[in-house]
Amino acid sequence: MSVHEHARERAPFWLRWLGWLARSWIHVRIEPEDVAALGIDPERPLCYVVDRYGLSNALILEQTSEQAGLPPPLAPMAGGDLTGKGRAMLGLSRRRGLFRRRPARSHSEALARLVTAVRADPTLDVQIVPVSIFVGRAPDRSEGWFRVLFAENWVLVGRFRRFLAILLNGRDTLVRFSPPISLRQALAEDPELDHERTVRKLSRVLRSHLRRIRASVIGPDLSHRRTLVDAVLDSEPVRQAIADHARREQCSYGAAYDRARAYAMEIAADYSHTVVRSLSYLLTWFWNKVYDGVTVHHLDRLKQIAPGKEVIYVPCHRSHIDYLLLSYLLYHNGIVPPHIAAGVNLNLPLVGSILRRGGAFFLRRSFRSNPLYSAVFGEYVASLIGRGVSIEYFIEGGRSRTGRLLAPKGGMLAITLRAYLRQSRRPVVFQPVYIGYEKLMEERSYLAELSGRPKQKESLLGLLRAAVGVMRQRYGKVTVNFGEPIVLHELLDEAVPEWRETPVGPGTKPAWLSPAVDRLAWTIQTHVNRAADVNPINLIALAMLSTPRHAMAETDLLAQIDLFRDILHHVPFSDRVTVTELSPEEVIAHGEQVKVLRRIRHPLGDVLELPPEQGVLLSYYRNNVIHLFTAASWVACCFQNNRRMSRAGVVRLGRLLYPFIQNELFLPWTEDQFAGRIEQVIERFIARGLFTYDADSGYLQRCPGQTDEVFQLRVIAHGLQQAFERFYIAIAVLVKNGPGTVSAGELETLCHLTAQRLSLLYSQAAPEFFDRALFRGFIGKLREMGIVRTLESGRLDYDQRLEAWARDAKIILSRELRHSIMKITPETARSVAPED
Repeated sequence: MSVHEHARERAPFWLRWLGWLARSWIHVRIEPEDVAALGIDPERPLCYVVDRYGLSNALILEQTSEQAGLPPPLAPMAGGDLTGKGRAMLGLSRRRGLFRRRPARSHSEALARLVTAVRADPTLDVQIVPVSIFVGRAPDRSEGWFRVLFAENWVLVGRFRRFLAILLNGRDTLVRFSPPISLRQALAEDPELDHERTVRKLSRVLRSHLRRIRASVIGPDLSHRRTLVDAVLDSEPVRQAIADHARREQCSYGAAYDRARAYAMEIAADYSHTVVRSLSYLLTWFWNKVYDGVTVHHLDRLKQIAPGKEVIYVPCHRSHIDYLLLSYLLYHNGIVPPHIAAGVNLNLPLVGSILRRGGAFFLRRSFRSNPLYSAVFGEYVASLIGRGVSIEYFIEGGRSRTGRLLAPKGGMLAITLRAYLRQSRRPVVFQPVYIGYEKLMEERSYLAELSGRPKQKESLLGLLRAAVGVMRQRYGKVTVNFGEPIVLHELLDEAVPEWRETPVGPGTKPAWLSPAVDRLAWTIQTHVNRAADVNPINLIALAMLSTPRHAMAETDLLAQIDLFRDILHHVPFSDRVTVTELSPEEVIAHGEQVKVLRRIRHPLGDVLELPPEQGVLLSYYRNNVIHLFTAASWVACCFQNNRRMSRAGVVRLGRLLYPFIQNELFLPWTEDQFAGRIEQVIERFIARGLFTYDADSGYLQRCPGQTDEVFQLRVIAHGLQQAFERFYIAIAVLVKNGPGTVSAGELETLCHLTAQRLSLLYSQAAPEFFDRALFRGFIGKLREMGIVRTLESGRLDYDQRLEAWARDAKIILSRELRHSIMKITPETARSVAPED
């Protein structure tokens, strides 16, 4: 019998009997799973600290310590009975008795005895282990809606309510251990304090730590919605905005105040732990109904940094499911769900009320022309941040219809940054999140919108109809990857070293604020891309869309999938990118199972093709991961129309084009780093036999004719080919029309129409090929680099570098394609009227 077991056997009979009774009912989930990794030494004196003392907490901790192989809390610690209570645990607070009124104390007597013992014996040290206990906090295993009423919250409940909570939710108990604190080291930090002040300080530090853990698990202790709204309306910025509105609109202050209150009530969430827990039951059933599984990666890092931080979740936006899925996964993994910034279009009857109680707060699409609304909204967000409430919003502004990350909009980021600068009570951490789907629920509506049909307005009836359709299908698997967190003050220290010295008030805007917001937005998008997941549908889309008929021999498809996986393994994009573990054969089998691939039997070998309706749909899933193969696609593009090319030339041209690819795909590297990746890809292609390299001449050479190696290079090149075609269209329009003839808006329109016509006449392209936003981004980058400049007349001028690039296009674009582009490009801007 071990020392710990012997200590447990010495406990009183009635306590052992209650412990046996508790173990038969209470099921505990321990965090972290590997408690030993915290550095707890079971052979040294150890004292557990809980925020609230009670028999139920003692029994739960006794059971948990036995499961984790730790010393028992209800027996004296290894150094003797140092607490004076005959146990190795203490509570920082406890409910006052109904019949025995205990005197109010500012600290724990047991903690005071520990401090006295350690100070009296220079050889003694005690490990203080904070422990957080939550009864009713594991929604994945719960049954019965009535249990929601007795879930964990901030109220110090009585014995009867605690008994009911354990009876109803005891099987859903979470116990989280924190790293041990050396009591001797803690005392050494401030040796001048007297005994009472030292104990008070330790109590305050431990209580603060346990409160942070509790807030990260069940959410902050929020005031009533009306109380929060009153605080927002009473703030100086909002009162000033109300007075300005009354003066501007020539109305009374009371009328302006009522308008501001209406805005605040329209915006504010009405967070309810009960509703959130209730929704967890419904969503558990929903995920099992429509998905084959949800996988989460890299969440542990967030759990480590979340306590004591203001966490802003910034996921990519692919589907309306995004915010439901993220909130559910956080809650499921013991992290409080965030308040979510939702468009006011979702504030539908009944639905809006449920979303509001689930943590949604609503904002209008644009409120720049409404100073009063802007002031109320900004102050509401500042109040949430000041109270430590985690927030979630989508910086893309809307759902991506093409599968690419959209250009970020800085509105919410600017509001968040200004709120942090005004009252930086706690560090702010932005948490990028990548969400990858095998099949989107909205893919049909996205296809219709890309084909020109207007977006349908949200309505309750439309939502019900969509829900009925959704429940009839399966949507494969979903992967949620958490990217590298971004600590705001560290980013500001790097981007704007003087930011701490510049006060930011309600009416001030320092010159560095907008560049800092742009830097933050760019960093978020690159971190989202660095956390991508490559699923089987992504791999199938990358390969199959590269062929004119969207068909490929099975042997070729197997080889191509294997090559994509090889590139991801040997030239990794990031340590947070995840790749499906399925083999190429299993990827194809999965594609057939979900009806993305269709097999055609043939005596000379089976052919796999995409069903007719899948061609454009799969471009969405290809675009999810196209950035991962940028360097490989560039190298392969160089050899589509050239058998032989110098290695230095491949790298040189890659450097020239990289700023434009980087701008479009949110790539994280510098030009030198991208050049290094090109070199890695070249080495890998040589090792795979796709190239040969003559070190003496410095030239690379591909195989002649239509070999398997040439086919594989063509498939890899296809990912970036259309981007280079778009670049050449813009350059060709400018060069053909000459300097000083077109404005930026006219150039954007001409590029859009030229690409659209090229797709109609020669080969069907993906919808993003003629996306105006992508042309706008390319033209903006040309202006930013000084290659194109705006004249006083508003027309665009350019320098010789643009003409040189037009000549270099022959390296990666075929003569026929260049001729076709030049042929259909209008010679003057007047030949085509700009679109609205």
